[in-house]
Amino acid sequence: MTVDSSPIRAAVAGPPRPAEKVPTRPRPRGLTIAGVAFRTPYWVFTGAVAVIFLFPLVWTAVASVSPQPGTNQVTGWGFGNYTTLADYQAGIWRYLANSAFVSLLTVALTLLISLLGGYAFARFRFPGRNVLFLLTLAILMVPYATLLIPLYVLLNEVGLQNSLVGVALVLTMFQLPFSTFLMRISFEAVPRELDEAAKVDGCSSFSALWRVLVPAVKPGLITVGLFAFLAAWNDFMAPLILINDSERMTLPLAVANLRGQVQGVVDYGATEAGVVVLALPCVVLFLLLQRHYVRGFMSGALKG
Repeated sequence: MTVDSSPIRAAVAGPPRPAEKVPTRPRPRGLTIAGVAFRTPYWVFTGAVAVIFLFPLVWTAVASVSPQPGTNQVTGWGFGNYTTLADYQAGIWRYLANSAFVSLLTVALTLLISLLGGYAFARFRFPGRNVLFLLTLAILMVPYATLLIPLYVLLNEVGLQNSLVGVALVLTMFQLPFSTFLMRISFEAVPRELDEAAKVDGCSSFSALWRVLVPAVKPGLITVGLFAFLAAWNDFMAPLILINDSERMTLPLAVANLRGQVQGVVDYGATEAGVVVLALPCVVLFLLLQRHYVRGFMSGALKG
């Protein structure tokens, strides 16, 4: 006689375990036909805009090393046009140093003054605050070229005409309205509780600004500095009016003079090489700082 041992084995094994679910791979997003059809016009549009903006830069870069009649690169591909640019009058390194000095001094002055001005307008209450802020913004309504001659006379009186420092001061003045406005909205986007807590801990107004608020408004500072650098690096009018000495010319002014140096004949190859040298620092800086640049513009967009 045989004994059925299945109940005994079931009792020893315990209650049956629930069936384990096989993990399923999540369905990838954005790969559906409807999603692709919806995004295709956006991709086509943004690609077309990118081509439109990049084509002049690429064409200039290629033309600067391609053979052209009437230039230093007549046959074959090479850097003959860059050699012409490098050997022009005081040399390209001199003009690059002049442009770098003017740009960096403009950036430093713009950051310092707009930081303090934006902090004062955003955090302090004083009589005539809004009127003073509107007067600062009113500088944007004045045409740039109309102020250069009066500024030329003023700088001549104080001994800064034909000076790179004078050019930097003029460029700083025209950058301050927008920079102060941007720094004000950047500070207003930061909760007041941060600097109030810092003052409770014993910080002064300046210490709270430097230790607490400056890191919070760093995207705005980067945006202001980038704008100031691009404006100063590419500016042509102020050096043209204020600089008389050929050795103190900035790079845009030197490239413009190089353009018609031989009996009014345009040296397109050297001009294109100069444009490439001018554009390269701007493109590199913008690509490196574009994330902070966007955050700086958006800093006050969602405020209260």
